[in-house]
Amino acid sequence: MGMTDKRITLAWTGASGAPYGLRLLECLLAANYQVYLLISSAARVVLATEHGLKLSASPDKAREQLVEHLHCDADKLIVCGKDDWFSPVASGSAAPKQMVVCPCSAGSLASIAYGMSDNLIERAADVVIKERGQLLLVVRETPFSTIHLENMLKLSKLGVTVMPAAPGFYHQPQSIDDLIDFMVARILDHLGVEQGLVPRWGYDQR
Repeated sequence: MGMTDKRITLAWTGASGAPYGLRLLECLLAANYQVYLLISSAARVVLATEHGLKLSASPDKAREQLVEHLHCDADKLIVCGKDDWFSPVASGSAAPKQMVVCPCSAGSLASIAYGMSDNLIERAADVVIKERGQLLLVVRETPFSTIHLENMLKLSKLGVTVMPAAPGFYHQPQSIDDLIDFMVARILDHLGVEQGLVPRWGYDQR
């Protein structure tokens, strides 16, 4: 994969599971991806509640906070405002071909399923779908209502990968971080990003 291909859009919405999104961001940056990060207002609330990280509503300040928190390369992280319609992710001619919404709320799932495009997250997802790119939705809700299931089925038929945040236990997790890494490893596998977070089944049995 060439450097021009190593671009991806990552969106955080207001579902529980902020540590998944933060760890995924860390891994993508470590893999030398340029990440366009989209953060909803509800996602900032969840991140502060679940991880204790209070991000500024200003994209530039939030970027500075994340660079400091993750000790990552500042040049690889681009934080976009929710109404930044001039961002590359808003256009089919410029957007990355891969996008992950992690965590994905039921509300965002519904908006994406119906092409609402009322904010940059929804528009970016709509672009990836219409351009036949790769869209992964890490949905975090329980139980699923019939509405949720119908929305997931609709998107699955369009080629969207729906990955509920449902970590496995066969790798004998010893901590919450191990459970987080399980889900992030599965996401990275689907994106084609090399990872060593969790051994693959059958290759390193305990």
